[in-house]
Amino acid sequence: MKVLIVDDEEMIRNVLKEYVEFEGGEAYEAADGMQAVKMCRESDFDIILMDIMMPRLDGFSAVKEIKKSKNIPVIMLSARGEEYDKLFGFEIGADDYVTKPFSPKEVMARIHAVLKRYGEETVSDVVTFEGLTIDMAGRNVYVDGEKAELTPKEYEILFYFVKNRGIALTREKLLMDVWGFDFYGDDRTVDTHIKMLRSNLKQYRKFIVTLRGLGYKFEV
Repeated sequence: MKVLIVDDEEMIRNVLKEYVEFEGGEAYEAADGMQAVKMCRESDFDIILMDIMMPRLDGFSAVKEIKKSKNIPVIMLSARGEEYDKLFGFEIGADDYVTKPFSPKEVMARIHAVLKRYGEETVSDVVTFEGLTIDMAGRNVYVDGEKAELTPKEYEILFYFVKNRGIALTREKLLMDVWGFDFYGDDRTVDTHIKMLRSNLKQYRKFIVTLRGLGYKFEV
């Protein structure tokens, strides 16, 4: 397990590094977003712990840049716990969000949970539903032979739907399993992401069925 720890506070980096190494992992450090982007261009990591408020390049900007070329799972770290920050982090492809001050044990548990989800997705399989083709291992989606430009979160939602096709899924279940956190507040973020996903799937949006008053179901 190669973990890149990105935080401008050396003490936080040291504590997290100690826990990662205690569990047999390899820990690498970056003091700002710019350094993190450079390191990701030169090497591969299994997961990134990314602080938000940093000099030179903030965590949000760093994640957006990294996600352009690497599909590395990211857990955001921040002293700010506003809902907007969390939703924006998930919009740009973050997999989880931990608010400071945090327990290092909790962070390690989040790391294992995110890596477990990614591990479950690593299957050499291609599924096709009429003209919709989903390449699981390559994380690519094709609509009538043309590659669909999905965001990381849209892909995760679609993959989750395919794995659970035919099963009624509540919005709360989608938030817990796809976003990976307890969401307290409205669940419009699910509807917004699914609206965008449907748009990208074009005529095959028909496979995502709305269950009034409940949630959604992937039905073929």
